[in-house]
Amino acid sequence: MSEQPSEEAPWQRLSPQSLKVTALLMVAAAIAGAVPTAIGISSATGWPIALTIVTAGAVVLIATVTAFDAVRLNITRYRVTDTRVEMTTGLLFKQRRSLARERIRSVDLTAHPLLRYFGVVKVKVGTGESGSASTATNQQTLTLDPVSRAEADRLRAELLRRDTTDDAEQTERHLATWQPRWLRYAPLSFLTPTLAAAAIGLTFQVSDWFGRGGLPVEIVHNLINDHGLWQVLGTGLATLLLLGVIGSLAFQGEAWWNHRLDREPGGTLRVRRGLLVSRSLSLEEKRIRGIDIVEPLGIRSAKAARLDVVAIGLKSQQNPDLTTLVPAAPRTVVTTAAEAVIGSTDVDLTPHPRGARTRRLRWACLVLLIMLAIITGVPQLWSTPDTVNRIIVICAALINLTAVWAAVDSYNALGHGFNRGYLVTRKGSIRRSTVHLDRTGIIGWRIKQSIFQRRLGLATLDATTAAGKGHYAVLDADEHEVIDFADNAVPGLLEPFIIRPQPDATTENPR
Repeated sequence: MSEQPSEEAPWQRLSPQSLKVTALLMVAAAIAGAVPTAIGISSATGWPIALTIVTAGAVVLIATVTAFDAVRLNITRYRVTDTRVEMTTGLLFKQRRSLARERIRSVDLTAHPLLRYFGVVKVKVGTGESGSASTATNQQTLTLDPVSRAEADRLRAELLRRDTTDDAEQTERHLATWQPRWLRYAPLSFLTPTLAAAAIGLTFQVSDWFGRGGLPVEIVHNLINDHGLWQVLGTGLATLLLLGVIGSLAFQGEAWWNHRLDREPGGTLRVRRGLLVSRSLSLEEKRIRGIDIVEPLGIRSAKAARLDVVAIGLKSQQNPDLTTLVPAAPRTVVTTAAEAVIGSTDVDLTPHPRGARTRRLRWACLVLLIMLAIITGVPQLWSTPDTVNRIIVICAALINLTAVWAAVDSYNALGHGFNRGYLVTRKGSIRRSTVHLDRTGIIGWRIKQSIFQRRLGLATLDATTAAGKGHYAVLDADEHEVIDFADNAVPGLLEPFIIRPQPDATTENPR
């Protein structure tokens, strides 16, 4: 950007291409609303009058929204000075937004197909500071919607540029590239059954729109009478599974096509991805407080994993995709990328006491009791066919076996340790997570112990940090060992709360 003094930095306009994008989007919205509206009106007034009314309404809608966008473009200005990024807008009430450049930590570029066609991009500049939703939205981010692609790239490079004397940081380094063959992991994710369930819900919703909410049930009932329960059940499950697989492939392909992870000059990680909607997130490495190697059950069975980042200002609960550096990929690829970000990830984890396994098996026994109650209670309360009873028994047996397996596997996954300057904690069976958390980023400890943990001599240690989820747990560790572990992780932080045994004074001090 220009090196002019702050008071002389010129104000710039947003791209006028926004008017074309807005007009086309409203045309699509008007068509989507006009078709059912015209059909409804035509039954009472006839097609000529219906088409006239709908066309007039669509023209007014498109013209009004486009005019509002023209006003927005005319009153919005932004500029980049030596010290700040500023934006002013507002017609009746002027609003001025300003971010200090030294506090800027991320520049996010997003463009859907229309924006890409007209060569413009939406730019979101963030400071990486956390806070309330309103504060984070109104004071800690600034959005330019839209600017030209060249201007967006210039802003990203300028705002994230840091003075450095390290020659190694002056060259771009490639860390990972998405491969089309990685799509084979998409059907193994939890997205597949989720989309299958969504298909069922959508079927009932569409039926309800036409006043036939019970139609799917009637169709299934008739099919069972004609072809038998097991054939209909098998065909239905296979169809739903196929829909889930197709949907997961489409979602993953659109989200991660053309993915690249690069380290750019000045210590910045850049993630680029997207087939229809292109996304580019630049993340300053000074914000990074660790990484999380995530292994959901299906993906883990294929020896694959996902790499997430633990960074200040990126909340995984709000938008999980923003925290992902590498999507589901072979474990070797994820490990290589993780080591490029934080260094070696090799660590020997300390196993947890057997009491942790006992605790999980007790939960599995609770599931067993619930399943037994269902098996015995359903036939007593309702007159169900023998076939349905057999299905209930089979499902209950499968759930019980899964619960026991998950309890043992979850215990085997538990572990904690140190890896150079990082605290490492691993947990989970259905979703296994191995977090490497920078010990310098730990700002507090929280030790929890339920009555059941106390009887087994266990405790849970939460490491509090300003990054990521805000806290990362060492689950069901030995209640005595976990205190020393926390004290060794961040020396002095827990010292005022530790009561150490005092040596007995059995001898007098001779003089």
